[in-house]
Amino acid sequence: MFQGIEHTAIASPDPEKLAHWYVDHLGFHINFTYAGNFFVKAANGSMLEIIPSDGGDRPVNEMKTAGIRHLAIIPDDFDAAYAQLQGQKVNFLGEPFTNQGNRLVFFTDCDGNICHLIHREKPLP
Repeated sequence: MFQGIEHTAIASPDPEKLAHWYVDHLGFHINFTYAGNFFVKAANGSMLEIIPSDGGDRPVNEMKTAGIRHLAIIPDDFDAAYAQLQGQKVNFLGEPFTNQGNRLVFFTDCDGNICHLIHREKPLP
């Protein structure tokens, strides 16, 4: 009955700027817009909807506070993707590391949302 998640929404004070960040840094493309909302789509079909925020401060986005904490990005080549993001002066939250055979590195988008590259030794079941 339920097929999966079609998209995840992120509220932003500047949705167009954030949409273009995902285009410029991660190779997504803008596949639909309406009324100040932007859908960006990755090569594997996953999508983000970037919507206008209502203003006001948002809570600090830390790894363990309640709510959605990060977006995991699958690169074709972990090292090449990491080098590309370094060249684009992306804000990394630490160095790449290995956890249970998986390579990871955390970074933020231009709004401060946490993302990470991940290369799994073995795909999850």
